Amino acid sequence: MLAVDDEAPALEDLVHLLRDDPRIGKVDGVTDATKALRFVHHALEIDEPLDALFLDLRMPGLNGLDLARVLTRFADPPAIVFVTAYDNHAVEAFDLKAVDYILKPVRPERLADAVDRVMERLAKTPAPASAEAPKVADLVNPTTDAGDETIPVELGGVVKFVRLGDVRYVEAQGDYTRLHTAAGGFLVRIPISILERRWAPAGFVRIHRSHLVAVKHIEELRVDAGQMSVRIGGETLTVSRRHARQVRELLVRNARPGSEPVRHQQ
Repeated sequence: MLAVDDEAPALEDLVHLLRDDPRIGKVDGVTDATKALRFVHHALEIDEPLDALFLDLRMPGLNGLDLARVLTRFADPPAIVFVTAYDNHAVEAFDLKAVDYILKPVRPERLADAVDRVMERLAKTPAPASAEAPKVADLVNPTTDAGDETIPVELGGVVKFVRLGDVRYVEAQGDYTRLHTAAGGFLVRIPISILERRWAPAGFVRIHRSHLVAVKHIEELRVDAGQMSVRIGGETLTVSRRHARQVRELLVRNARPGSEPVRHQQ
């Protein structure tokens, strides 16, 4: 679980109270909503999603309500418990499906009631059908159309959203990756190997150790002196010999009658 409060004494007290509850395992604390969003995102990356956030309401920059709105767009958002000194936002909080709304100063018995509600919510959450690799929806927000899914990215302290359907290709940069779109590049702290596994159902294929591409954005396939490459958004990307056969087969498989074929040049 994660506690979020910009006031250090209040955060320390909340973390201490949560850790005293024998029903709760690991508890972490952060001092602002942007750090909390990074924390939630990282937990998803390592396949250890958070069960709940105990969230202050008024904080500098991204406030608690803003963060809750972001989290409601995730595939399986954590439970939200607001912990605040203000009683005039309860309606908004419950509109965002908050599990509880606690007023400061926090009493241990009141916090225990909120933990009860979190546990009830977790008990009602269906368990995964199997231990298969997580799908793209485990990382980003699900909709009926995969292209409408969004990925939160941070630019200068501001959280923005990139549509998965707008991502043309992904470039590995160490433990980070850069998502390339028509609007520019966006750096996220997710290794390309994880994106390869999670975004395969959305039509992404690995063409090189450094690149993962959206098949639907491939404009041209070239083969020159035995070396294959693809053209996406004006960029030419090399296809390694290891991945060449898979890329060719995917392009053939994704061609539909009546659709404009990917240009193939020798």
